[in-house]
Amino acid sequence: MAKTRSTFVCQSCGATYMRWVGRCTDCGQWNTVLEETVVESGKHARTSIGESHAPLPITDQQHEPPPRISTGIEECDRVLGGGIVPGSLTLVGGDPGIGKSTMMLQISHGLAQQGRSVLYISGEESFSQSQLRARRLGTLSDGLFMLTETELSSIRKHLQSGAFDLIVVDSIQSVYSADLQGVPGSISQVRDCASEFLRLAKGSGTPIFLIGHVTKEGSIAGPRMLEHLVDTVLYFEGEGKQALRILRAVKNRFGSTNEIGVFEMTETGLQEVPNPSALFLNERPEGVSGSVVLPSVEGTRPLLVEVQALVCDSNLGSPRRTVTGVNPNRVSLILAVLEKRAGLHFADRDVFVNVAGGVRLDEPAADLAIALALVSSFMEAPVAPHLTAFGEIGLAGEIRGVDMARRRVGEAAKFGFTRCIVPKNNAADVDNPEERVWAVGRIGQAIEIALER
Repeated sequence: MAKTRSTFVCQSCGATYMRWVGRCTDCGQWNTVLEETVVESGKHARTSIGESHAPLPITDQQHEPPPRISTGIEECDRVLGGGIVPGSLTLVGGDPGIGKSTMMLQISHGLAQQGRSVLYISGEESFSQSQLRARRLGTLSDGLFMLTETELSSIRKHLQSGAFDLIVVDSIQSVYSADLQGVPGSISQVRDCASEFLRLAKGSGTPIFLIGHVTKEGSIAGPRMLEHLVDTVLYFEGEGKQALRILRAVKNRFGSTNEIGVFEMTETGLQEVPNPSALFLNERPEGVSGSVVLPSVEGTRPLLVEVQALVCDSNLGSPRRTVTGVNPNRVSLILAVLEKRAGLHFADRDVFVNVAGGVRLDEPAADLAIALALVSSFMEAPVAPHLTAFGEIGLAGEIRGVDMARRRVGEAAKFGFTRCIVPKNNAADVDNPEERVWAVGRIGQAIEIALER
């Protein structure tokens, strides 16, 4: 006979306790430990993931992976690494209302248009509500089937039938197993249901997409184990009041995690942005201090983004440092280098740094553009027209080389930028027609060129 016992589980990180505590000692969150009932029924039998229990040589030709499945949306295929891998489990997260369900419905429609069968499991909307959304987006298709179900055993029957080429679960927090006592969305339910979907995906070869809610901190709700469990984790980012949306892979076992997909939210759904650089620079002001264009690289795609800085007098004892789109610690390092190596005093100034368009920059090549934007605002002197800059700044004030310099300069030239400041070590990597490229080794040289009138 099955036995039940109570345990206390942190809803943020999944840590378990024998009794209730106000603050989780693992993740440090307050009031996240809740009581859950665990059923102990002896051996926990599960179906096998693989078809064979015997070890196989890695060169075995009978188990060659099938080709990827195109989503019909080029930006999504780019982020996924070339398409959907059969048998993969993908987790899609994002803020409420950002467009996760819209994107997955459009992907489902794209596969249905290719003659494939897609099952969309909606645990949060009725059939009529989902049909209304599909009609508004123009994604009605005979190959797209809608199932409004949240109980795991009922869902499992449809998944094991093998009649579908793609499964979408919206959302994983709404699905529950009747074998567990926890409420839908609890740690035990999310963990057990995600594990079952993993076994079904690997055993049948059918790719499964799970839509996940996010917490107020911006991470996917549930234990971090959920992100470790799946093959791919996608985040759908953007400001709710702006049309720009960015799809980013933070984990991908089958491709790069540096690629991004750029979309624009319209009345008829998400539209791909084939030329993101033009969109990011569309509203860039001219002749204004504190604005520098950076040729950034996301994965294999060069993007031109605008780095903005505002430096002004402060009446506070501790001047403000507000940073959006880049690492605040990196900005602090750049400010220290400018004070020490360029003789600019920022200690009594408020500093604001922003990357226009909602883009997030993680590469060190953005250092030089940030520094020049700060100096431009500090000295109230706009940078030279049609100028871009990239390079890493060291603590000694040196400009270090970065990768893919040729592609960065080429992307800038496409949009009419006739001057580009590059690190000295990258000078041999780029073409220099008509003296268009300036190679610098120190931050002082870069400032002189950028502010030259």
